[in-house]
Amino acid sequence: MFDWMVWTTPVAVFFICIALMLVGMTVWEFKSPTTMRRGWLPIATTRGDRLFIGLLSAAYVNLIFIGLAGKFQEWMSLEAEPSIWISFVLSMFVLALVMRKG
Repeated sequence: MFDWMVWTTPVAVFFICIALMLVGMTVWEFKSPTTMRRGWLPIATTRGDRLFIGLLSAAYVNLIFIGLAGKFQEWMSLEAEPSIWISFVLSMFVLALVMRKG
């Protein structure tokens, strides 16, 4: 069923992190119900809202990086495309920023 997808280590780590975040957020919600708050996002959000927005942002960061990896290789005169781990770290930073300050 999943033969079409390339399950590399970064892809597996990314999906495992998402699954762990969802489990963690569920446990956190049961222990301490969320309240609406307003950060730098233009709307009042809950933890779940910020997680959703952060995951979408992380996905876009990964897609942009994958789309520009060939250009980065050309612009920086690299022998190979930059590692996908760079986009993983950047996307997790964006997610953490949205969760904390959003």
